[in-house]
Amino acid sequence: MKKFSCFIFVFIIIPFFAFSQIKNRVFLPEYDTLLHKALEKSGDRKDSLQYFLNAVPMRHYEAASFLIAYMPERDLKSLSIPFIKDQIDGAYKARKEFSWSAKLPDSIFFNEVLPYYCFDENRDNWRNDFYLKFSPLVKDSKNVREAIKAVSTNIRNLLSVDYNVNRSIVNISPFQSIKEKMATCTGLSFLLVDALRSVGIPARMAGTPMWTNMKGNHSWVEVWVDGQWYFTEYYPEDLNKAWFLADAGRADVSNPRHWIYASSYKPKETYFRLEWDTLSKAIHAENVTQRYIDLYEKEKVLENLKPDEVWISLQLYKSDKNLQRVSEKISIEQEGKELDFGYSPSPIDDLNKFLKFKVTKNNSYKLVYLDSKGKEKHTDITVKGEEELFKLYKD
Repeated sequence: MKKFSCFIFVFIIIPFFAFSQIKNRVFLPEYDTLLHKALEKSGDRKDSLQYFLNAVPMRHYEAASFLIAYMPERDLKSLSIPFIKDQIDGAYKARKEFSWSAKLPDSIFFNEVLPYYCFDENRDNWRNDFYLKFSPLVKDSKNVREAIKAVSTNIRNLLSVDYNVNRSIVNISPFQSIKEKMATCTGLSFLLVDALRSVGIPARMAGTPMWTNMKGNHSWVEVWVDGQWYFTEYYPEDLNKAWFLADAGRADVSNPRHWIYASSYKPKETYFRLEWDTLSKAIHAENVTQRYIDLYEKEKVLENLKPDEVWISLQLYKSDKNLQRVSEKISIEQEGKELDFGYSPSPIDDLNKFLKFKVTKNNSYKLVYLDSKGKEKHTDITVKGEEELFKLYKD
């Protein structure tokens, strides 16, 4: 009988001792003040978040501390514990499985793989779903560059989402854009960032509220490769290769409206200016304008843009009354000789994408393409001393 009583006593004491140990877990020094503030902001979620931090495995404790310490107030008050747990478990699953994620510094892993959102979109629990979709694509990749290419070149076919201005909202969330099968540059970039993160590739949003040529705003994606950030997008060319580089390279470092921003989960030097919510300061960001200017300057040197040369931009529409864009071969000629050709952007391309030709300033050219009946059509243009946009019509 004594042995039995002793056994019961031990059985009761051990769980109580374990619970006490969990309950008394001390916050890591670098997160102590932040976590106390976050828990106060969480309102009636305080106890459940506190218990989660107490109970999370020690190997995930710093990640959980980081995630909650910098979590937006709206999420502190609304995200379920299973949702938060899914983000941490999923991120570490990818880190364990993929070599490029395993070797990441914690600072990059926490800030660019672990986060569950990009901007102010609805908080879809995309991580496991995207892991199941994209991990087969990257399982044979030998390095992060191969993995990025595997995701970015297949994401459109896998998700069946295309560029379309008829999407329901600008900041459309991943699951909603998949449901609607459409998004503009912002929603498409959300998809790519989340897909990359699901397989342990550090990714973040980048973009500008307004190009200096006043053609509009644009969003794209940056990826971390061997200690550097590179840009890419949903319809990829190659790392640091995209139609918008010339526009980004003309950014105005003196005007925040024309800056290039890169998003961050953790607070940084500034905030990302959202065109659909101009008063919001909720999205942390870095000012990376100078990096894009430098990239463009290098690109211009490589392309040998001479002092007397300039870029011109072209868009081809069905007619002057039907402004649906048409993807068509357009040649540029001078004195009967073809100088170059390319294909105008299609309806599913970003509205800010144009066909560009490098030409000599203050010269005349002939643009050649087909009209709606398949007959050759010529449009004469005269190029001035600065970049211009020429609108062409099939009819």
